[in-house]
Parts: sequence; C-alpha cells; structure tokens
Amino acid sequence: MKHSMHKIFKNLNLFLIVILMVAGVAMLLLVEKNTSYIKIKNLNLQKETIASLANLQKKDIELALIQFNGKSTQLHHEIDKLYNLYKYNITGRYVLSNSDEYMSDLNKLRQLTVVFNEKAHAYYTEKNKEDKNLKNAFYSIHSHINSMIFKNIAYDEAIFSLLEKISIITFVFIFIITFWYRRRLNFLYQDILFLYAVDKNKKDYAIFSEEVDAIALRMNRKAVTSDNPTMLDPVTGINNHKGMINSYTDKKGMKDSNFISVTIFEIDNFSKANRVFSQEFTQAVLKKIAFTISLHEQPTDVIARTDYNQFTLIFSRPSKEQSFKDVDIIRESISEIKFKTNNGEEVKITLSGGFIIKSNNQTLEDALKQAKETLQHAKSRSKNTISQLRDLAKHAL
Repeated sequence: MKHSMHKIFKNLNLFLIVILMVAGVAMLLLVEKNTSYIKIKNLNLQKETIASLANLQKKDIELALIQFNGKSTQLHHEIDKLYNLYKYNITGRYVLSNSDEYMSDLNKLRQLTVVFNEKAHAYYTEKNKEDKNLKNAFYSIHSHINSMIFKNIAYDEAIFSLLEKISIITFVFIFIITFWYRRRLNFLYQDILFLYAVDKNKKDYAIFSEEVDAIALRMNRKAVTSDNPTMLDPVTGINNHKGMINSYTDKKGMKDSNFISVTIFEIDNFSKANRVFSQEFTQAVLKKIAFTISLHEQPTDVIARTDYNQFTLIFSRPSKEQSFKDVDIIRESISEIKFKTNNGEEVKITLSGGFIIKSNNQTLEDALKQAKETLQHAKSRSKNTISQLRDLAKHAL
C-alpha cells in the first residue's frame, strides 16, 4: 500500500500546530503560576499591614491617625488587586471551578477589613478605649487571610497534579509521533534518492509514497543498459555500440540547453591487427582506460567501447570549451598512467582523439562520422593529441 505524501505533510502540519498550541498553553500556565505567587505575596503583605495597624503607638495620636489612614487605605487597594488578579486565573475559573468560593472569600476579607479599620480607628481616637475589640477583629481577619493562603496552596497542588498528568501524556504523544514522522520522512527521502539515482541499482526498491510512484511511472523508464548484457562490452563493462545508441536515446532530452560533444578516442599503437601485448595485459589496459573515463562521466553523458581500441564519449556540457577541457583531461590522465607487463616492463599508453560539437539538426550517425574523420587527422599529425573540426579546416587550406 502506497502512502500519500500530501496526507503525510498535512498531518505533520497539524502535528506542528498542536505542538505550538501545547507550548502556548504551557506558557499561559506559567504566567498564571506567577499570579499565584503574586497573590500569596499580596496576602502576606496584608497580614503585615494589619499587624502594624494593631500596634500603632498612642503617644502621638495625630501621627498614629496619619499612619492608620494610609495603611487602612492600602488594605483596600490590595484587596482590589486580588479581584483583578483573579481575572487571569483561567485554571481556577474553568478547571477547578472555584470562582464562587474565591469571590466569597474576597468579599468576606473586604468586610473583615472594614470591621478591623473601624475597631482600629475607634481604639486610636477614643481615650481609655480597651483593645479587646481590636484584638478580636485582628484575629478574625488574620485567621481568614491564613485560610485563603492555605486554600491557594491546595489550588496550586490540584493544578500541579493536573499539569503533571497533562505533561506526561503530552510527552508520550510527542515522543511517539516524532519518531513516527521521522520514520516516514526518511522513507520519503529514500523515494527522492531513488528518483535522483542515476545508476538505478535499486531495482528491488519498494516505493513508499503515491506521488513518487506516479512520477516513476510517468518517467516511463526504459530498461537501463546494465540490465541487458547485449548492450554491454564484456571486457570493460561499459556500453558497446548498441548500448551507446540506446543510452543516448534515453538521455538526449535531459539537458536540451547544453552543448553535445562527440569524441572518439583510439589507443595509439594498439590495433587488432598488431597485437603486441598479451590478451591479459590488453584487457587490463582496456579496463583501466574505461574506468578512468567513467570517473569523468556525468548523469547526462554516454561512454562506450565501440571498437577493439576505440572509445566513444558523448558529453553534455554548458559550453564547448568545457566539453573539450574534460576530454583533454581524460587524455592527459591516461597518458600519465604507468602500465606494467607480466615481465615488469613499464608501458606508456596514449590516446588520439577526434572531437566535434554536434549540431541540433545533426544525427548521431553523422556526428560519429565527423568525429572519425577528425580522429584520422589527429593520428596523422602526431600521437597523444585531440583534433577538432577547425584543425581539419586549417589542414585543408
């Protein structure tokens, strides 16, 4: 069963959005956690304020009243802050559903604050007033604030327990999905490599995605030369003449904008009629030359052994100069190889070549004829050289 690449990436996109949403929720919960710390800090500050209000010195009544008025007003401001903070407590309001309880506690705190302020004001303004009522009011509000702090801790524990479960589930989910998609993306990459491969060695490769399978079918690949022994040279393993024609037909449309060059190399002093060396040495030389040429082969190129001592190269390059440069590098590389016979004697092998640029309206057969004519000029001039059409023109003059 083939898998849809479109569906995989669509689901992957959804997975990334889910991760983004989870990260956003986590960030909001962290912000909300900070509000919990602010709330505890606020309640502790109120405890300190009422403690200071209960212990103002009555020696200087005017100073005591000034301090009282400031701190009593501060208490009301701190309660207002608690009301505003609860607006951002999403977990408490919608998950724990403690809105009624929390608001009830805040309303009671405000009432107790009003009573405490009244008792404190009466204590500091009336002479010989006993502090019993103030102490009762102080203990009531102090006890209520402690109660709110303990409840907030309980809320935090409930939220933490919930977050712990969500975090574990989220981690397991992300862990599984990540490796699941990593495996699928690797399969897709292997599909792309299969399409990109030039040698097509993966004959038994099972395509994973529907899209790549469709592309492979549309490409309508013909059997590659390596699949058909009749198109291969038995000695070197590269194309023979028939394989060259077949490969050129398959590849000629791959890069229409490039220049197509045809080069025929012939091994100097290495003819079928004049067999100077043993068959074993001859085959070793042919294999080495074929291997050296194949090192410079590009996906759009065709190389072949087309005669006993001849190799034909059909190169596709962005410029004429680059084509000639590449074949000349091959000639030079082979001339630098040191071959040794069975007797240990060193033999230098050189190539002569005929190089032409094939025009768009020229058939391959005509181009090969021109390349052979150019090769004959190179052989007549000197060894280990490459001739071009312009050399033929100069010679004719």
